[in-house]
Parts: sequence; structure tokens; C-alpha cells
Amino acid sequence: MAGSENPVDLFGLRISHIGINTGSAEEADRIAGIFQDLMGLEVRHTAPVSTFAGTLVEVMNNGGRGEKGHIGFHVDDIDAAERWFAARGFTVNESSRSLSPDGSTFLVYFNQEIAGFAIHLTVAE
Repeated sequence: MAGSENPVDLFGLRISHIGINTGSAEEADRIAGIFQDLMGLEVRHTAPVSTFAGTLVEVMNNGGRGEKGHIGFHVDDIDAAERWFAARGFTVNESSRSLSPDGSTFLVYFNQEIAGFAIHLTVAE
């Protein structure tokens, strides 16, 4: 939407998942299991550092980013979203940038936390 100041309109911004920090794989599995019991979300191990409950909750087993955890946002155009947020003072943590096989950015965290939560953008699949 031309001239819009709303990132939902501009890049299809939407919540991807909420991240919860724990200190061990066992604790991550236990918490993901609670979400499975509560909401029927399938427990999945898609990365060595986390356990997912469906696609909504990522339980980090290595302490994770953010004092309280993280919030992941999907966008349709991550490059445009980065520029938009940078214009508002939110800079990206270059060391967090994860690339897709084609060299494009798949995921990047901001340097700033909000209320103890790290924030990341990821390109929509």
C-alpha cells in the first residue's frame, strides 16, 4: 500500500512464534509438552537449540536471546522491512543474520529488545 505507515500493509508483517528461554533440552521438551497438552500442538525438534510446539511456540534449550525470550515476526520482504525499521531507529544485529542457500536473508534479530524480548524478522515461506 503506497504511503502506508503500517508494516502489516507494507510487508505482510505477522507473528511467527513466541520464543521461551530454558537452560536444557529436557526443560525445553517439558515446556513444549505442556503446550501440546494445552493446545494440541505437535512437538517438533527442528533445530539442535530448540523444541517447537506447532509453529506458535519455540522453546530454546540454550538460554536463547532476550532476557525473557523472543518474538519472531514473518514478513514478505525482509530487505524492505529492515530498511523501514532502521528508519525508525531499530538496527539489526549483523552477527544474528542467517542466510538462505541463495544468499538472501532468512532471519535477523534487532539489536534492541522490547520489554526484555529479543525481536527477529524472518522471511515468510
